[in-house]
Amino acid sequence: MERISDDYHDLFERKSFANLATLTPDGTPQIAPVWVGYDCDHLLVNTAKGRQKEKNVRRNPKVGINVLDPDDPYRYVSVRGEVVEVTEDGAVEHINELTERYMGRDEYPNLGEEEGRASSSGFDRIAS
Repeated sequence: MERISDDYHDLFERKSFANLATLTPDGTPQIAPVWVGYDCDHLLVNTAKGRQKEKNVRRNPKVGINVLDPDDPYRYVSVRGEVVEVTEDGAVEHINELTERYMGRDEYPNLGEEEGRASSSGFDRIAS
């Protein structure tokens, strides 16, 4: 597995938005803006259980993701690969970490309400 160059690690420490492409049942791409993290082995995406992207990766783990530099949209990282795990373990802690970076808040708003996150959310580990 190829690692993301150190020159781009700053994108995962700032408020950099990503676009995640998954495949729908008929094979057409579905693209969604997402918050993204990186643990130096995998890209990490958090979603509410039952969302289309979660259903798509459970059925077909092939994905693409593009992470844009918020200060220069011509600087970006694109990754293609397969989701290696979808889990609920640690999902709440992970969404709260992302919430701190993206919203400057300690906790994700509405946990367990409309989005049904709490213990039912999962995050996808995407091979880089």
